[in-house]
Amino acid sequence: MSSPPIRLEAVLAEIGSVAVAVSGGVDSVTLAALAHRVLGPDAALMVHAASPAVPAEATARVRAEAARAGWSLRVIEAGEFSDPAYRANPVNRCFFCKTNLYGAIARVTDRTMASGANLDDLGEYRPGLDAAAEHGVRHPYVEAGLDKAAVRRLSRDIGLGAVADLPSAPCLSSRVETGIRIEPEVLAFIHAVERRVGAALGAGGDAKRAVRCRVRAAGIVVELDPTSLAALDGPGRGELEGWIAAQAPGRLAAGAVRFEPYRTGSAFLVGRGAGAGASA
Repeated sequence: MSSPPIRLEAVLAEIGSVAVAVSGGVDSVTLAALAHRVLGPDAALMVHAASPAVPAEATARVRAEAARAGWSLRVIEAGEFSDPAYRANPVNRCFFCKTNLYGAIARVTDRTMASGANLDDLGEYRPGLDAAAEHGVRHPYVEAGLDKAAVRRLSRDIGLGAVADLPSAPCLSSRVETGIRIEPEVLAFIHAVERRVGAALGAGGDAKRAVRCRVRAAGIVVELDPTSLAALDGPGRGELEGWIAAQAPGRLAAGAVRFEPYRTGSAFLVGRGAGAGASA
């Protein structure tokens, strides 16, 4: 039986002309890099959606890798912030996000679309996969049998360096508690908090570290992996709490700021829309 990387190359070759949705994380960047190597720039198109929900450094990473490797790249706007269903932030918000994304990609190319979903994603609530199915999106990692760990190994093997060790980074909207409207200024605040806390902890570029700024009805919660939470002690913690409170926009400024252990998908509340918790 062939190895997963060999099967992945075979899947890409079978697809032929492909449009890879590239968010800027390890999964999609690695898939884009391999598609470019296997199919070449004429057959492999990379499409990145710039959005208030996508950190600027993710967009910069995609542009830099495209320039370095010679990808064929289109940067588009998916338009999800014009969709009231997305902005309302139901628990299946990702369905509306991906519906807008794949619809936008389909308007710029008729190629088969491919995502960076891997086997681990199938064990979580991922309403975006329903949108992918409706748009005929292929998932090469799933078809070839690669989980997240295998994707990271592949990323290292093909020379992507620091990309292989990027922490998981779902979109910024995933930090907003179900039912709280998605607002660009709140997402900008979330991103600023995560960057500031991550810098204070030296947490950049470590796949095992987690820094999530959650916006909840009850206030602002910064969730950290156990190592980071243990390291955040003494006067530094109080200084960060004060800085976060001072930066909070609008009604968030009146809420409490807390630091808690990281919990996957903790911003998703069952009972506010369809489905259950998701990874974020």
